[in-house]
Amino acid sequence: MTATSAKAITLLLVDDSELVRTGLKTLLGAREATPELRVVGEAASVAAAIAEAGRLEPDVVLLDIRLPDGNGFEACRQILLRHPDTHVLILTSVIDDQMIYDAMSSGAHGYLLKEINAPALCQAIIDVAAGKFILDPAVTTQVLNLVRQGAQPNDPDKLALLSAQEKRVLALVAAGKTNKEIAEQMGLSDKTVKNYLSNMFEKLQISRRSQAAVLYAENRGAGSSSPSR
Repeated sequence: MTATSAKAITLLLVDDSELVRTGLKTLLGAREATPELRVVGEAASVAAAIAEAGRLEPDVVLLDIRLPDGNGFEACRQILLRHPDTHVLILTSVIDDQMIYDAMSSGAHGYLLKEINAPALCQAIIDVAAGKFILDPAVTTQVLNLVRQGAQPNDPDKLALLSAQEKRVLALVAAGKTNKEIAEQMGLSDKTVKNYLSNMFEKLQISRRSQAAVLYAENRGAGSSSPSR
């Protein structure tokens, strides 16, 4: 099969375990498909992750949470602050409400558990590189629990800016749904969902889906159950 050459997705692997990094390189290198997933660098600490992200400017940083000189959330914040075109995908063995919340707050584009299988990991990397927000199915349940039980709202009136339909879209974004999945679930076109998201982001003064999920959790979806007219 002749493949039209698609631009390779470049990756920076950040994990304090050399064994894990080697396993990921082997797994990703064995994938014969388009687009190519190309590991261009490795790091084993927060400081090294920030430095290597600056030097290499990868498309995606595959980032563990627990690092010897701090946590991955600080690395995520610094990388995205300095390189907004880079996408960060958390890959960890930890599933914890606070850590999921911290990941979303730091701007991470996805949160996956290391139990994920190889094809699903590769697809998640491709999706994140394309700008999608990805959550492991087990994590989606945790996020929904976080949303239901969530922290005290920082600004109870924040979501009052949104229409009832926009709040429904926001709830699905917080659950990690893609635009296509939201469109199918709500009986809307993809373009309509994009328009809703664009309007919501402007009203809420945010730019990422992860920020939208955090806002929803902080406000406990206040008023999101109001029926649309």
